[in-house]
Amino acid sequence: MKSSLLSGNIREPNPFICSSVHNHARFLAYFLPFAVLALISPLHAQTIERAQPVTASQPAPQQPTGPGAVPLRNGDTVEIRIANVPPEDIQQWDSLTYTVDESGSLNLPFIGMIKAGGLAPSQVQVVIQNKLITDGIYTNPTVTVNPPTGMRFVSVGGAVRAPGRVPFTSDLTLMSTINAAGGVSDFGGDTVRLIRGGKVLKFSRKKLTKDPSLDPRIDPGDQIDVVESIW
Repeated sequence: MKSSLLSGNIREPNPFICSSVHNHARFLAYFLPFAVLALISPLHAQTIERAQPVTASQPAPQQPTGPGAVPLRNGDTVEIRIANVPPEDIQQWDSLTYTVDESGSLNLPFIGMIKAGGLAPSQVQVVIQNKLITDGIYTNPTVTVNPPTGMRFVSVGGAVRAPGRVPFTSDLTLMSTINAAGGVSDFGGDTVRLIRGGKVLKFSRKKLTKDPSLDPRIDPGDQIDVVESIW
């Protein structure tokens, strides 16, 4: 009985169906990886594209301009104003004037000596602010360094058409300063005296005109004297 039932339930497999299923399986096994790769490739490309860092060009640092652009020299006296600090400290800073010493330094409250010679006042105030913050004196100070006023002129005299004081700019030379004073008068000679720090330097106008590279730069407080001709 059992033998007949078993033999009655078992059917021979259809060769056509087995072959078809086998072919479909082989087809899927061959093409499925390519289909999956085709689907994920665009997403992968977008991910890589979004992951690329975006670099922005940084603006070049600007050089100081205006009155605060003239570098400080040894002996210059400046005023320093400070804000965003306790009121009693503001009074201490504002009640003093500060002179650049022979080493080119300023001696300041709380932070001591800082380098100032050769720097523009606008640059010095940044140095002071950073020093106050890094030393833990203040958290957010605002410092203003006012350049000296009395020494920011050049005196021009002698045989010039408009003797007097010429406002200093960083591009002044000996000859351009004379021109700013109206130029040499009819009585002017060839010799020009430049007085700086108690020393007298002599120059020939003819040589400076012939070779402008010899024309010296002028510092604030210089004195220029165009010597009259002896003829």
